[in-house]
Amino acid sequence: MSKAPPKPPAKPPALGPRLHAIRKARGLTLDELSERSGISKSMLSQIERGQTNPTFGTLWNITQSLGLELSELVEAGVRKPGAAIERLAGNLTPTIASKDGGCLLRILSPPGTAGLMEWYELTVEPGRALESEPHGLGAMEHRTCLAGRLQVRSAEAEQELAAGDTARYRGDVPHAIANPGKQPARALLVVITGGGR
Repeated sequence: MSKAPPKPPAKPPALGPRLHAIRKARGLTLDELSERSGISKSMLSQIERGQTNPTFGTLWNITQSLGLELSELVEAGVRKPGAAIERLAGNLTPTIASKDGGCLLRILSPPGTAGLMEWYELTVEPGRALESEPHGLGAMEHRTCLAGRLQVRSAEAEQELAAGDTARYRGDVPHAIANPGKQPARALLVVITGGGR
């Protein structure tokens, strides 16, 4: 009776996209994380791009400098065998705040879709705005207002959204979203980069 061939070793979790998302959510540059962790900027960049497998000591230094448990970084990138549903705890959802703190973006899309399609939950405080530089050529944004009112601008065009309204517009030109109301506004945002037109 022949023995079954050994199973190939499981691939290591994709830590790079997760680390990149956490760093961005904390508003840190590669230089700042390098200074905090003692890991070179080039090594951090290679880890984020999945070009190298970091040692335990390197991961330890990175997670300690970010105030994370090592398991938070590793387990977030591991799908349990046979699991039909992958769950990401709310406290692990990466979040980006505008410089003035008036706009908050929760990154809902998985790291693997970055650069193709990304989706976010956006909260804009009254009287605040999120100004964006052009994305890549052909990028489109699809924004659905869930609560409050939002003013959308794409190049010279403007449109106001009430709860339930959706705006689709070019994202490869300067664009902005503002809250002209007196209550916080909330929206879902989908960004399709390149070829979205």
